[in-house]
Amino acid sequence: MADIRTEDVTYAAGDTMCKGHIAYDGAAGEPRPGVLVVHEWWGLDDYIRGRARMLAELGYTALAVDMYGEGRTAADPQGAGTLMNSVLGDMDAGTARFKAAFDAISRHPSVDAGRVAAIGYCFGGAMVLHGARIGMDLKGVVSFHGSLGSFHKPARGEVRARVLVCHGAADALVSDEEIAGIEQEMADAGADLRFVAYDGALHGFTNPEATANGERYGLPLKYDEAVDRRSWDDMKALFSEIF
Repeated sequence: MADIRTEDVTYAAGDTMCKGHIAYDGAAGEPRPGVLVVHEWWGLDDYIRGRARMLAELGYTALAVDMYGEGRTAADPQGAGTLMNSVLGDMDAGTARFKAAFDAISRHPSVDAGRVAAIGYCFGGAMVLHGARIGMDLKGVVSFHGSLGSFHKPARGEVRARVLVCHGAADALVSDEEIAGIEQEMADAGADLRFVAYDGALHGFTNPEATANGERYGLPLKYDEAVDRRSWDDMKALFSEIF
């Protein structure tokens, strides 16, 4: 019987103290794969903590990553944009924070450090794809309605992870040029990319709060329960192959 345990954890990235959240099955005796979970532009909130718990229920140890430091979150798009751009505008610091999270989950006693993957939502999708592009030792990465733009063009053979992009075909926040760009970039790198576009799905299709946030702030966001379930199943299928 599963014994899902959750705890807040801290880890340092340079001078930045990050406050993550970990979930795992305390009843499982053997080391198991670890999965990093990177948040949307809102920061590490209850939605991302919930995803970490869902992964723990699947038998993984999951670390919800704090990319902003000190557990900072935003209450509105202006604040979220400021926090997100503080990372995207300084990808050296962003890379250091993501690598620090990788090190943190690799050290957890429940984790087999040779089997780590990463998933990310929106902004978090961009971060996990970045981790793949720079050749981090990740078995797989999954981007859910993530930004696809590149901060590093990988060389041939540099991408070590299997890559799954779960994209809303009606996502107005991701351009056709970005889609073509990542497909070409991964082909040039010889990477294993699976790109799935879900018919009718808008940005934020996995987050039950997306529809309300879209209406509140005038953004093209919408939750889609069926696509949420399908994309999660696609992630599980990938994990069953790589782990």
